[in-house]
Amino acid sequence: MKGTTLTSDFNPETTVIPPHGGKLVDRRVPPQEREAFLRSARALPRVRLNGLQASDVEMIAIGAFSPLVGFMGQADYRAVVEHMHLAGGLPWSMPVTLAVDQETARRVRDGQEIALEDEEGRLLGTMALQERYAYDKEEQARKVYGTTEEAHAGVANVYAQGPVMLGGPIRYVGVPREELPFPEYRLEPVDTRRAFQERGWKTVVGFQTRNPVHRAHEYIQKCAMEVVDGLLLHPLVGATKGDDIPAEVRMRCYQVLLERYYPQDRVLLSVNPAFMRYAGPREAIFHALVRKNYGCSHFIVGRDHAGVGNYYGTYAAQHIFREFQPGELGIQPLFFENSFFCRACGSMGTAKTCPHDSANHVFLSGTQVRNILSKGEMPPVEFSRPEVAAVLMEAYRQR
Repeated sequence: MKGTTLTSDFNPETTVIPPHGGKLVDRRVPPQEREAFLRSARALPRVRLNGLQASDVEMIAIGAFSPLVGFMGQADYRAVVEHMHLAGGLPWSMPVTLAVDQETARRVRDGQEIALEDEEGRLLGTMALQERYAYDKEEQARKVYGTTEEAHAGVANVYAQGPVMLGGPIRYVGVPREELPFPEYRLEPVDTRRAFQERGWKTVVGFQTRNPVHRAHEYIQKCAMEVVDGLLLHPLVGATKGDDIPAEVRMRCYQVLLERYYPQDRVLLSVNPAFMRYAGPREAIFHALVRKNYGCSHFIVGRDHAGVGNYYGTYAAQHIFREFQPGELGIQPLFFENSFFCRACGSMGTAKTCPHDSANHVFLSGTQVRNILSKGEMPPVEFSRPEVAAVLMEAYRQR
């Protein structure tokens, strides 16, 4: 499905579930204003963004981070770090900030319009700079990521960024969709919401992934599909860790799996251009709220969601949902145990449904799968569909 053209009877706020905060943010410059906007932006001081920040600009602009209209000011930043709520009281678990070095912070002033460019020097948009403020990197690491160790990928990113935050609303021109990766799958929140409406879906479950979908993921997705109208398979295609499967390989895996093993009228595949933050429990909340903005009424939270290394408990990403009042998040989490294929049962299951010893269970870690593929061997069919394994095998051969 490609980008949609809205009709007068379509209201994205009334489809399936309201956006977070009640209104779907749109910070894109209208096409008729684009040329004038580009001309005026040429004279502005420019701030170069890294990949994560550029991705955040896009996510803000298209409404995926509703209700945010720009990078957080100090009040919202402090409230999120301390209490997982915005300053106005709305739940929000991850800082969305623009950190810069001291030299950049000195070049701009409060109340000034600044141009935002990506790592290649392309103009993404502008920001009305409302404030500059300092922050404590170690405090952010400890409270958001639960550790101050630089070995943690998310903490390393915080330590590497500049010491000054710039806050203010943005306007976005971005890059044409056809020039971006996976343009045919790059559906914005307004697009997915319209697709759900057109399909008559009243309930939709979102599934977050940065890996190929193996039998365990397929099992929990299909369990969820038994109680909702549709599934949004929503993989991240922003940067992930270096040892994760590349996005283009994962997309081929999703395509072949959906073609052969899922009902075509019950699933929508769309990419999420966000970057992974690897914040474990807090990122599980963040991912749920983002999928709420895309129109999902339910969200799957499995084992070690958004985790890295051994920093978080196996089900910590599920337990954190208890820290919010019932209904406060506005999206229903669906919690699943670690699933596996049991040779004794002859089927998929979890500890809740399978009585057999773990010696009968087929479960492989990502490292084990990569080792199998690097030897030119196929993962067992109990772990991965043969069609998915074949795509991964071909990718490893080409590497």
